[in-house]
Amino acid sequence: MGAKIGMWLFLLTELLLFGGMFLIYGAYRYMNNEDFHAAGQGMNTIIGAFNTVILLTSSLTVAMSITALQKGNKRLSITLLGFTIFFAVWFLINKYFEWSHEIRNGIYPKSPELLNRSQGEILFFGLYYVMTGIHGIHVIIGIVILSFMVSFIARDKVTPADYSKLENSGLYWHLVDIIWIFLFPLFYLLR
Repeated sequence: MGAKIGMWLFLLTELLLFGGMFLIYGAYRYMNNEDFHAAGQGMNTIIGAFNTVILLTSSLTVAMSITALQKGNKRLSITLLGFTIFFAVWFLINKYFEWSHEIRNGIYPKSPELLNRSQGEILFFGLYYVMTGIHGIHVIIGIVILSFMVSFIARDKVTPADYSKLENSGLYWHLVDIIWIFLFPLFYLLR
């Protein structure tokens, strides 16, 4: 019970962190709406949508993993966690290619290309790199946590009778997914 409360408190702090960033985004967008609109035109909606599908699928597999363990199917639970980790890595690979494309086009913090643009476009891309970068760090942390869960299940440190660690890991992964659900429309769909 204490572990669950601790996890929910942790998730609350994460929501406050990203909630603050969403408020900052909203304020800057309100002040620079046309510039944000212009900057958003260059975003690759297909990659963003593809990453959304990948993360939603990974949330499904982590939930199915928890259910499989609850039903005593240890092997299936590990396999489903493996799929979740695979999707997480796939998300990061797509993000790498997306960032690489932006950087090749000279769009990165303090680049001459970006500094020649309007103040609103500079703010848009600054927020894009900070918010998606922090989200990417959360994805990496999630991969590490889920990898530990695979190991714990394999060594019977997480069992059908005591699966709270796996459940908390699933909650963390759902948070990572939910944050992306908000990031996707802000940077890829609002134009």
